[in-house]
Amino acid sequence: STALPGPSGSIREALPQPDFAEVAYGPHARQVYDLWRPLDSAGAPVPLVVFYHGRGFSGGDKSRLNGNLLQLLRRNGGAVAAANYRLTDTAPFPAQMHDAARALQTIRHRAAEYGIDPARIAATGGSAGAGISQWLAFHEDLADPDAADPVARQSTRLAAVVATAAQTTYDPREHFRLFDSTDMEGAMFRFYGMTSVEQIADPKFQALFEEASPITHATADDPPVMLVYSQPNAELPPNPAGSAYIHHPKFGFLLKEKLDALGVACVLKLREDYAPQAFARDSVLDQVRFLCAKLGIADPDLGAPPARQAP
Repeated sequence: STALPGPSGSIREALPQPDFAEVAYGPHARQVYDLWRPLDSAGAPVPLVVFYHGRGFSGGDKSRLNGNLLQLLRRNGGAVAAANYRLTDTAPFPAQMHDAARALQTIRHRAAEYGIDPARIAATGGSAGAGISQWLAFHEDLADPDAADPVARQSTRLAAVVATAAQTTYDPREHFRLFDSTDMEGAMFRFYGMTSVEQIADPKFQALFEEASPITHATADDPPVMLVYSQPNAELPPNPAGSAYIHHPKFGFLLKEKLDALGVACVLKLREDYAPQAFARDSVLDQVRFLCAKLGIADPDLGAPPARQAP
């Protein structure tokens, strides 16, 4: 097998060859996705989990999909897709969210070809991908039932979300309040096309802050969410840098408080919920359990991941 450096310098195996690779959902080179069918692909239409990658909306790609998550879902009868989207060097918000929505709509439009059940689609991702997944889950449906384009008529609603290292708000004013900080994380400048902190006071950008923040859109009819944080739930130093707080579990507590009040199921898992050396393995198992439960996969087999297929 081919070993690749992981996001933190660790070694991970290359993903198996998709059943459908580099499928275009738009004209830009980044507007593509891969899709894997279940390992046993016979039978009725199957549920799907769509992965959106992280790295601050300015880097990364679909190869960051966790291989164990992929293989465990496939072994239990689920399909998995991984989508790229335009980065902030090409277009600021809302391009990333709208690209993710278009990828989802394209997959739904082709559900019969893929053997997918369009009513059982969940999303997952880390950091920026977590934000995209939440945004799709909470935002009003972007489907245009009157569109001439059949893809645009497809729903963008989801059945469940697993978000790891998630920012639940992209409003820097809320970041400053949550973390008692005056430092705006660098990726947020690129995300909004801002050049200075002073622009936070500009009503044009404030409207974008609210539209971009998943928590803004949460309502009582939204799907269940699991939030998983690897950063310890510890107090930060005074006036922390944006890089110190941008993946902090406080974001999860903020969203859970709102979803609990709305009656929307929200599971919050912290690093401290796991044995010290077991977080990477056991948190993925919990994610698979959650997704299987919400997508109608009973009694999932969560033993050792299956042998990787040749890429």
